[in-house]
Amino acid sequence: MSTNDKLNRLILFLCILFTGSSSVGASIRFPSVIGDHMVLQRNATVKLWGWADTGERISVHTGWNPDAVYTVNPSEDGKWEVSITTPDAGGPYELSFQSANDYKTIQGVLIGEVWLCSGQSNMEMPLKGFASQPVYGSNDIIAQSDNPNIRLFTVQRNTSPNPLDDCEGSWKRSSPKETAGFSAVAYIYGAYLQKILNVPVGLIHSSWGGTPAEAWTDKETLENSFKDIPIRIIEKNIHRSPTVLYNAMIHPLVPYSIRGVIWYQGEGNRMEPAQYARLFPAMITNWRQKWGFGEFPFYFVQIAPYKYDDKKNSAELREAQLHTLLHTPNTGMAVTMDVGEYGTIHPGNKTAVAKRLAYWALAKTYGMEGIEYCGPIYKSIQIDGTKAIVSFDFALNGLTSLGKPMEGFTVAGNDRKFYPAEAVIKGKNLIVVSDSVAAPVAVRYGWRNFIKGNLYNNAGLPASSFRTDNW
Repeated sequence: MSTNDKLNRLILFLCILFTGSSSVGASIRFPSVIGDHMVLQRNATVKLWGWADTGERISVHTGWNPDAVYTVNPSEDGKWEVSITTPDAGGPYELSFQSANDYKTIQGVLIGEVWLCSGQSNMEMPLKGFASQPVYGSNDIIAQSDNPNIRLFTVQRNTSPNPLDDCEGSWKRSSPKETAGFSAVAYIYGAYLQKILNVPVGLIHSSWGGTPAEAWTDKETLENSFKDIPIRIIEKNIHRSPTVLYNAMIHPLVPYSIRGVIWYQGEGNRMEPAQYARLFPAMITNWRQKWGFGEFPFYFVQIAPYKYDDKKNSAELREAQLHTLLHTPNTGMAVTMDVGEYGTIHPGNKTAVAKRLAYWALAKTYGMEGIEYCGPIYKSIQIDGTKAIVSFDFALNGLTSLGKPMEGFTVAGNDRKFYPAEAVIKGKNLIVVSDSVAAPVAVRYGWRNFIKGNLYNNAGLPASSFRTDNW
């Protein structure tokens, strides 16, 4: 920006201030996600929006391209939206917005990578942990979190029966004071990417514990495809009601440009795994359609083993999540079979979870070659007498138990009765046998609520629970 431009804007601002115009501070307005210290997606066409008095003409100037001027006229309802082009990573920059009656600036803007981080309590769990439920190594992580190139935005809890235009929240610079209360998985994920990519990272955190996927899905999607989910307010648990979190905690963020989404949820739908196998991919598609720039990356965490009651086997929900990975484009799944804890639904090893999400992003979004990003996925079964030979994808360099006992395997014959089995690793395959089954036809692994996962590829990434049958 030239010296004359700065002088002219200063004169305009002073004229407005001293004439006592009622529009000062009110004419040009922004949603909370657009503000000081925000991160804009690099190398993209990003949208900025807000509200202004009808009849205003707003000029937008960016600090990274002083010669460019973007102009926009608000619609009849006062809303305006403008698309601007961002450069490669850098900053901090200033954005200025000028109309005939107002002048606003947004300070400290970085250009980098932006990720939306959403889900239920395991995404919500802060670095400082929940009461009597720690995040392992959190104090060290918090102590090292003073980083001007990481910015944090938390959407405050809210519900609404109708889509909202704004939410409560503000961008914060990463520091021990701020990160202690910020999502552990989101922060560790973002910090890991920032360190490796060496660019600014912005993290938008929007989560609420104990919530099902239908609460995060818009009304139109549910009405068109899910007649089995009645759209009504659940009076005692409003936050679990269909659409109310999408309306209040996701819709206000659209169309803020993001690179992608990380998601940590599933426990809230454990009792309806078959429904979730349809609902979760539909929610992903719903979000992608709302943002309107294609099948952006959507990386999610498979729920961990836990001492659930016996009313429903949580392995079926994990299978629904695996189904989403296999059938929904540009998704990735971080498996947590080995970090689950019998006595808590909130595993403390959030570093493993976050890094497994980051491996997907580094390999698939950022094109990093040489790293593994997915644990073994069941491929096929071959029967050789009393032996069941199971093969896997994503086990290029072989399988391992990392020295753990091989447990949690069962085998069945034509009678469909499963018996405990022994498993032996042979290169990329698994040989499974049981003295109780002379002619095996099906194998299951980890097919119960709680198990300490023990099957990995040589990169140390765990396999999902799986079954070779569809009984």
